[in-house]
Amino acid sequence: MLKIQSKASAPAKVILFGEHFVVYDKMAVVMAIDKRAYVTVEPRADDKIVVRSKAMGVSGAFTLNGRYQPIEGEWEGEVKFKPLYALAKNIMDLFGEIVGLEIKIDSSIPISAGLGSSAAVSVASAAAILDLLEIDFSRDMIFKLALESEKIIHKNPSGVDPAISTYGGIIVYRRSEGIRQMDIDVDLPLIIGNTRIERSTGEIVLRVSEIRRRYQTVIDRIMDAGDSLAALGVEALRRGDLKTLGELMNINHSLLCALGVSSEAIENLINAARRSGALGAKLTGAGGGGCIIALSLPEDAHRVAEAIRHAGGESFITNKALEGVKIEK
Repeated sequence: MLKIQSKASAPAKVILFGEHFVVYDKMAVVMAIDKRAYVTVEPRADDKIVVRSKAMGVSGAFTLNGRYQPIEGEWEGEVKFKPLYALAKNIMDLFGEIVGLEIKIDSSIPISAGLGSSAAVSVASAAAILDLLEIDFSRDMIFKLALESEKIIHKNPSGVDPAISTYGGIIVYRRSEGIRQMDIDVDLPLIIGNTRIERSTGEIVLRVSEIRRRYQTVIDRIMDAGDSLAALGVEALRRGDLKTLGELMNINHSLLCALGVSSEAIENLINAARRSGALGAKLTGAGGGGCIIALSLPEDAHRVAEAIRHAGGESFITNKALEGVKIEK
């Protein structure tokens, strides 16, 4: 039995501490933010899986054996939408429900910017498809399905992005230990600065892997320092100590610079944020482009956001989102 339509949403994220280090079993501290991806799924009369993205202006259709035909936007949609096709096919194969699907994406999350846009879409899509098929599901199931989808995009994903989009709030994540949700009631006024330079997470993760292969003794010490920083960050969050959090963010950024994942555009935005009164600023996500995050006192947030814009970035003020994936009524 199918529903006529199902709609789900999932939040974007920022990594407060631990990007790149988390791939090597170090701690990451991740926070969901109040930008969401919305996915609407409807059954089709044929057996095609059609994906449409309002933000990208791209749409296309997959046959059940994976052949792609563009509808809008030439062939770029094949690479962008293949993870969603694989996700839908995986769900149908697992539960023996073979049906054509119309998947419509409406997301305000910047793409390829380090804010987990692909994971938020994957998580929301998994929830919407399962709900449409009237299959009982748990958040753990959604996380596992979305993680498999992310492997198509990012090759060796840490699991952080689908985890935070699924569970929301603030999580501590270590590959060998899994997810631990933190019950922290602290107002974190964060400013996001977007360089508007898209980059490939998978390529940058491979670049870090290569530098570690060449200088493993040195790089492993940097990663151990990142692990210690994340633990100190958790303590500062529990105390609501914004000053210490900012200082730790600055140190974390310096460690990421040592891995070679910053860029001139990132440094321009970070320096602008710090000069305008941010308590701390760092890149978030893979680096190379994408976004930075800056922490400030609430009364300074607009000034920091304006400074980032003057330095050539896009900026917006955000805060944590307690709610993870949800079915929209």
